[in-house]
Amino acid sequence: MPYQPAHNLVSWASEIDDGTILQAARTARLPFVAGHVALMPDAHIGIGATVGSVIPTENAIIPAAVGVDIGCGMIATETTLTAADLPDSLDALMPLVERRIPAGVGKGHDDASLDRALDDLGRPRTQLSPKQEKTTSAQFGTLGSGNHFVEVCLDERDRVWTVLHSGSRGIGNQLASRHIEGAKRLMRRQMIGLEDPDLAYFVQGTPEFEAYIEDMLWAQRYALASRARMDAVLGRALFQVAGSGRRVRTINCHHNFTQLERHQDKDLWITRKGAIKADSGDEGVIPGSMGTRSYIVRGLGNPASYNSCSHGAGRRMSRGQAKRSLSADSLRAAMAGRTWNADRAASLVDEHPEAYKPIDQVMADQRDLVEVRHTLRQVFNYKG
Repeated sequence: MPYQPAHNLVSWASEIDDGTILQAARTARLPFVAGHVALMPDAHIGIGATVGSVIPTENAIIPAAVGVDIGCGMIATETTLTAADLPDSLDALMPLVERRIPAGVGKGHDDASLDRALDDLGRPRTQLSPKQEKTTSAQFGTLGSGNHFVEVCLDERDRVWTVLHSGSRGIGNQLASRHIEGAKRLMRRQMIGLEDPDLAYFVQGTPEFEAYIEDMLWAQRYALASRARMDAVLGRALFQVAGSGRRVRTINCHHNFTQLERHQDKDLWITRKGAIKADSGDEGVIPGSMGTRSYIVRGLGNPASYNSCSHGAGRRMSRGQAKRSLSADSLRAAMAGRTWNADRAASLVDEHPEAYKPIDQVMADQRDLVEVRHTLRQVFNYKG
């Protein structure tokens, strides 16, 4: 249930540090924040704005609050397969996924046929350089790195699901970074002092605002379509290994985005930085960390959260702290019984489940934001 840790903040997090509250409070003090900032149960410190926060603004947007991975989010597909339809081992799936869904920093592909899918997205407002055009094409339908992943899961009925986490890749990062730096320059020119320079903003009705909105919406479309492409590729690979199967339904949702919504009888820009839209009836995907459960949920439309919920478990350790504190051996123990990138355990320690908040507690904290429809357990995990 929500509580108020500071003025103009409402939090659903039972586990949250003082630094996160202080950071969110700086955002909440901005003059164009129209109402309280809502902290989801997975809230933790981010760059500028807090990860796991929902920020209502009137006539202004903070580019760094959306973040550099515009449109990052989840896609999950329910299939006709059950656990009994899967082979005893999914080892044969790993090389297919590695080959068909390139992963890692800057990784791309040379499939020119994907250019047709990009044509349907339109163009960003910013004129792309030839190098950026190449990046946009090569990285469409690729996973990325960090906490981006591909999973095969079983729900409480032993029904098979595919789950994938990814965003707008290098081009989204470049467009976002361009606008974040532009907003900072604008603040300096206008001599506007901010508690944190990363809270630099654009005012609605200005050319800078309109350019950012167009680029951001394009990057969101890119991320959504890129996830859909990978989800289709993953499904075909899974059905090849299983020998049969088809898709039943798919849920594709952002958790780094902003859009204009009606709240408190006002048209407000609702920025969800590490949060998903959970209006009444909205379906969403909330992943846990490696080795833990994930959830298919339905939104309850809680107005205090601006119809939002958490986007995952939320970090409790920085990547550096996790690498110093946790071990590859304990990660292997946590992932026992699953097919995963075990040969890369040492490089994946920063994704150790103990580096994240317990997902079951996160879900308990937001019982008034979503209802759980399905609980998923991983049997296959491929990390970017």
